[in-house]
Amino acid sequence: MGSVNSKQVPKKYNPNVSEFLALCGRNYIRILKWLPEELSLNQNVALKGEHGVLMVKLLENTKYTQLVEIYRDVGKSQFVTTPSVVVRVYHDAKLAEVLTSQQIYKLQPVYDYPNLRMFHRDEKYQVNAFLEELLKVGRSPVLASQV
Repeated sequence: MGSVNSKQVPKKYNPNVSEFLALCGRNYIRILKWLPEELSLNQNVALKGEHGVLMVKLLENTKYTQLVEIYRDVGKSQFVTTPSVVVRVYHDAKLAEVLTSQQIYKLQPVYDYPNLRMFHRDEKYQVNAFLEELLKVGRSPVLASQV
């Protein structure tokens, strides 16, 4: 029987690397379905799908990777910010990983909890899961046009 005053030590968080890599792999496949092959640096492309419009901007292009910004314009609102992520697309590894999301400029693999910004322990996984949902908006492109 434990003492009433005894503190329970929180269980250490261990990220599930296989689950994270599977998520990044699914995101890579979704991005490839609509990422234009002939996209120039800093060029905006609107991808209209049955669920809305995604905006894509190529920020960097190297032999094996690309850096793209993906966002969904929700119009001017004081209550809702534009969902936006910067994603590194690894063509050699066939993975897509979120590097920055909203006001998070460098995602850590694991966060202590609680923390000042109230990030989840698995914040990196969470923002990549958010990318998966965001990519569903343009998953069936009807129109791809330059903006």
